[in-house]
Amino acid sequence: MRRILMVAVAALALAFPQLAKASDEQQVVDDATVVVEHLATGSSGVATNARDLLHRARGVMIIPSLVKAGFIFGGQGGTGVLLSRDPRSGTWSYPAFYGMGAGSFGLQIGVEVSKIMLIIMNDKALNAVMAAEFKIGAEASTTAAGGADIYALAESAGLFGGVAIQGGIVKPRVQQDHNYYGNVTAQQIVLARSAKNPGADKLRTALFQVSGR
Repeated sequence: MRRILMVAVAALALAFPQLAKASDEQQVVDDATVVVEHLATGSSGVATNARDLLHRARGVMIIPSLVKAGFIFGGQGGTGVLLSRDPRSGTWSYPAFYGMGAGSFGLQIGVEVSKIMLIIMNDKALNAVMAAEFKIGAEASTTAAGGADIYALAESAGLFGGVAIQGGIVKPRVQQDHNYYGNVTAQQIVLARSAKNPGADKLRTALFQVSGR
């Protein structure tokens, strides 16, 4: 039993890398840029629809590496970024850092890494995501179909597909925001746009181009 628990702890440490080792903020931003660039060059119907959604979006959350691992106990987690889009100019804010995590219990084994994008369509959903703790699929509708507050996409082998994500917890990464910008809040970064870091300019430009503005 002790050995099983040790394996479980090791699996959770892998699934929640932000707990085992401090993330490098610029690497997260760079990885998110790669996700957007892959979306920009995609020719599938899902990629085309995603670009149209981003043209109308109020915000986007990109988790460039959501790791799922488990043996008896399982978990998934990753760190990503949240940006808002100005509906008048089409420009994107600088990114605030957020973490996504979820846990499960069951007979499972293996490790899986996914790139996740949540396209946020209105102020209600954006404000919900920016709360102290947001549960996906509870406070806002999350789906790959039409009429949703948030559209969820996952990239696998370079291709994007619509997915349903239920039960994941999204929380702000306050310390990473401070590391990257100084003493500011996620609201000041994403909504008030009162913080800047040139390291994120490439990500903002990529989003501006892929959203068609």
